[in-house]
Amino acid sequence: MSFFLIAAPAVCFAGISKGGFGSGAAFASASILALVLEPGQALGIMLPLLMLIDVSTLRPYWGKWSWPDARLLILGGLPGVALGAWLYQIADADVFRLLIGAISVGFVAWQMALKAGLLRPQGRPLPQWAGAVAGMTAGFTSFVSHAGGPPAAVWMLSRKLDKTQFQATTVILFWVINIAKFVPYAFLGIFTQDTLTADLLLAPFAVLGAWLGVKAHRLVPERLFFSLTYVLLLITGTKLIWDGLI
Repeated sequence: MSFFLIAAPAVCFAGISKGGFGSGAAFASASILALVLEPGQALGIMLPLLMLIDVSTLRPYWGKWSWPDARLLILGGLPGVALGAWLYQIADADVFRLLIGAISVGFVAWQMALKAGLLRPQGRPLPQWAGAVAGMTAGFTSFVSHAGGPPAAVWMLSRKLDKTQFQATTVILFWVINIAKFVPYAFLGIFTQDTLTADLLLAPFAVLGAWLGVKAHRLVPERLFFSLTYVLLLITGTKLIWDGLI
């Protein structure tokens, strides 16, 4: 019961984030679960639920992506997934606590730097090799923490995509990367009977969250939502770093 008191709101949050405010902060759910579970269990529970949420966004955005950008990011992302799978085999749980915590805190720092004007999107498109690097980084961070959005966003922002192209490219990119992650997750034993049972019980909360996200998009100011998200990520990220070090 204590697990579900934490997991149900976390999964619902992922649905709200993806359904109403974009997918960039949805990985906070994995960070929250990693506070009470082994990181591998947290990742294993969240992947099928994130895929369930993602698949509902495919239809409205189908074919609206920038295929050259999506293809480059996907081709870079697949080696990044392989790198994450290799690290998972040789690293212990504390390494993944540190990685998830560092990515959580780093995401907040990146967003704050953007808002303060310390970082600005490129005025001109980045070179092709930078897109491949962004894709590899997105694949790796997606594997270890479900947080591939920021590296991919750096590339896409430099490409001056319109809002629909940006979102559609994000959808197809992480649909493919999540499918690619599913295979090594299965072979590495990240999925277990317990994680799959938890997924079945938590699936309604994922769907509910996506529905609430659509409603919240109209009712809740985006600034308030992300302010709360940044506080949440900062707290959970700091706690995971502390747990990984001691």
